[in-house]
Amino acid sequence: MHNYKLIIFDWDGTLMDSVDRIVFSMQASATALSFTPPSYDQAKQIIGLSLSKAIQTLFPSANKEQVKLLTAQYKHQYVEVNTTPTPLFEHAFELLVNLKQDNKLLAVATGKGRGGLQRVWQASDTEHFFHASRCADESISKPDPDMINSLLKELNIQQHEAVMIGDTSFDLEMAQKAGVDSIGVTYGVHDEDVLSKYQPRAIVDSLAELYELLLNTSVKHKT
Repeated sequence: MHNYKLIIFDWDGTLMDSVDRIVFSMQASATALSFTPPSYDQAKQIIGLSLSKAIQTLFPSANKEQVKLLTAQYKHQYVEVNTTPTPLFEHAFELLVNLKQDNKLLAVATGKGRGGLQRVWQASDTEHFFHASRCADESISKPDPDMINSLLKELNIQQHEAVMIGDTSFDLEMAQKAGVDSIGVTYGVHDEDVLSKYQPRAIVDSLAELYELLLNTSVKHKT
């Protein structure tokens, strides 16, 4: 694996096991506002997009006011109502520790808003690992390359020195459009067949595999 200087992570479905909470919150939001709730798979497929784009995708008949109402209701459901746990995936914290010790620059490019990212960073005690981040409410939504391009500029990193790691086609397409390498993970939203369409350098099935790929050592030998 290329010795990248900058490793950019997606958040939901890549570092944090939050897919169920996102899906259930979206379904509950639809029900609360008398929309037909999307199926589990339908709601799962929009993870990674900005919230407004996700809602427009799931509810194409919704007008601007209804999109605003659905957005507010989703935030209410996710933050205040839904209690589905959202732990970091196994080995995520350890991976971040050892990448930082290896003097890698770490960043996040997420479909979350800034407030949402700050909440999960605080809950997981992970903010200190990251040198920069881009959120959906301050950037153009994935798969546009805006998030990656602005991270490269801020951190003074060339395209060939960075890699994007994510669980959705939106992550890998964003990387492809930005001209940076990518690594797909299959334990989140999209499977290998979907991810492989965007020519990632690798596809892994667990964070233990990703750990070994990036650090050239097995996770079980680390403390």
